[in-house]
Amino acid sequence: MKIIKSILIVIIFFCPFFNALAANDNLFEAEIIRILNQKEISYEGEKYIQQDLILKGLKGERENLEYQFNGIGDLVVFKSDVYEISDQVLLLESYNNEGVPQYYIVDHLRTSSVYYLLAIFLLTIIVVGRWKGFRSIISLVLTFVVITKYLVPSLLLGANPLLVTIIGSIAILVIIIYFTEGFRLLSHLAVISISVSLLISIFLSWFFVESAKLSGVFGEEIASLVEIGGVSFNFKGLLLAGIIIGLLGVLDDVVIAQISTVEQIHKTNPNQKRFELFKSSYHVGVSHISSMTNTLFLAYAGVSLPLLVLLASGESAFSGFSQFINNEQIATEIVRTLAGSVGLILSVPLSTIIAVWWYKRND
Repeated sequence: MKIIKSILIVIIFFCPFFNALAANDNLFEAEIIRILNQKEISYEGEKYIQQDLILKGLKGERENLEYQFNGIGDLVVFKSDVYEISDQVLLLESYNNEGVPQYYIVDHLRTSSVYYLLAIFLLTIIVVGRWKGFRSIISLVLTFVVITKYLVPSLLLGANPLLVTIIGSIAILVIIIYFTEGFRLLSHLAVISISVSLLISIFLSWFFVESAKLSGVFGEEIASLVEIGGVSFNFKGLLLAGIIIGLLGVLDDVVIAQISTVEQIHKTNPNQKRFELFKSSYHVGVSHISSMTNTLFLAYAGVSLPLLVLLASGESAFSGFSQFINNEQIATEIVRTLAGSVGLILSVPLSTIIAVWWYKRND
């Protein structure tokens, strides 16, 4: 489930880029066939390699047509990339004031590597997980449809992010659980347990976002959203929505594992008393709590790693711990991590109590 969630996040993140690429005829794939010239340039104390290149188009109407990239002497072109013959890149066509086309290399073409890795991922999950792995892939596709066809369009229309995300999360939860685990008792108990845990996490997140006066307005992505005309975004709601979605993929792992534990212990010893069943199952869940909390924390730490390195270097703009802890971006990540972790931790006793109650309801 964690792997599926990670892949889903990557796909969702790049989806707008793919759509823009498909709609932009001025951005196309090309391959470097000749290096005309190469020169080392010094600018503001840094050294850069600039190149003049000949490229050929790879697809469609531009296939085999040649284009020239003039990087030498262009103050705009200061990148650490040094290109070689046969490198494949994304090339952007633009026009100057005289209407003459100019070409700029946007980035390396990485689709082949991504597709190969995706194929390896799908093959691995089918070989190892077999029929259950295949069902999880179906749930991944359906989850992707929910997000791209309901969640994202609703947000672009200015809908309440929190309400939209709660509805979308319920749909995603049902899809993930029932397609992966099947329509059985374990799935029913998991949906109930995750829903209760998610509601607690939503309340905690909302309460501390409000009490800490977090606005959700920071970062380059937010600046880009502000520039979208005709849409008024609720950035605080978007912040809460991000916390909910980030937690959802971890909760299902913990809850399903915990309910499965109760189920197996009950099958092994059906005569065990209610409290003993709870105690045995909860003991297993405690060790799971530690690993999952670390998983959640490390996921957020990984995203913020450049900032952590900057802080450790002593070159950051923060003059002390007080300024650091009160910075909105830092406080947001702390609230995101701790609120999610509390909901995650509480999901273990909650799911254990619900499962034990069901299996021992006739005792």
